[in-house]
Amino acid sequence: MDELKSPDDTLPLPTAVSAADQGRRPVVNCVAYASTGQRVRDTTLDEISDILAEPDTFIWLGLHEPDEALLLKIQEEFGLHDLAIEDAQHAHQRPKIEVYDDTLFIVVHTSQFVGGKVQFGETHIFLGKRFLITVRHGASLSYARARASCEQTPEMLALGPSFGLYAVLDFIVDNYFPIVSSFESELKELEQRIFNDRFDRDTIEHLYYLKRELVTLRLAVTPMHDILNQLKRFFPGLIHEEVRLYFRDVFDHAVRMSEATSTLGEMISAALQVNLAMVSVGQNEVTKRLAGWAAILAIPTTVGAIYGMNFKYMPELDWHYGYATVVGVTVLMCVALYARLKKAEWL
Repeated sequence: MDELKSPDDTLPLPTAVSAADQGRRPVVNCVAYASTGQRVRDTTLDEISDILAEPDTFIWLGLHEPDEALLLKIQEEFGLHDLAIEDAQHAHQRPKIEVYDDTLFIVVHTSQFVGGKVQFGETHIFLGKRFLITVRHGASLSYARARASCEQTPEMLALGPSFGLYAVLDFIVDNYFPIVSSFESELKELEQRIFNDRFDRDTIEHLYYLKRELVTLRLAVTPMHDILNQLKRFFPGLIHEEVRLYFRDVFDHAVRMSEATSTLGEMISAALQVNLAMVSVGQNEVTKRLAGWAAILAIPTTVGAIYGMNFKYMPELDWHYGYATVVGVTVLMCVALYARLKKAEWL
């Protein structure tokens, strides 16, 4: 299986927690944009309602693990639904897209390398006609890079908040690629260890943990199909027609990622089966060798047991060459059986 690369190879995907995340600031960014896509200014939460009252402006707000009081403030400023705010406050939601009046509420799962290990988080997104709100929980990279990319193309950001939504979802899907690539590299290393002559318990454990993380990743990737499919087909009042083509591109990336995870999952399952088969073959070989040597040793054991009974009328006991003959015959029988078992590849 070919290694996956990010669709944007010129911009390497970050794998470290951003400075904004390290500071644990609940309000990462709150920026007002003009209808031309130009950045107007940073704004405070108290100014949001005033800016929304102005024509031809929209707001892009980024939050990171906000508390209940902050979410209630956001609800007041943007007029969000109670159920959506409740979901945004409590993480561990399933990926979904829901409509509340004239607002879309989207839940997607994110992934990130933290300390060399894959961890998963969630992002809750509110999309209105004149605002875009992202709420991050758990392991998730900052969307500052997606925002910066949009600001470099103001003619596209002029299409409204839906283009910002595309940039965020594209950023999330692209972050899946290096994780799957790392899974592929790890699987290649484990495959080499599978065909070693000795049984390695650690290999089985690593394959299991890799399978478990891959299943979690698939649970994050697969629901993206339905979300992106709806975004590129429905919600005409919220999704600009020109942006639908971009959602279709992200949908293609998500499908590619889903196919990659499915193929990788089959390869891991096959690796587990091959490993167990190799263990069984090794055990069979050991059993065959033990059985062969047991058969050889049974010959002198039987002969010794017979002559060890010391019956009085055994002609070999009084024969001058009896001892040497019995020993010679026993050795010849053992050698003949050894040659036969060796030819049969039992020894």
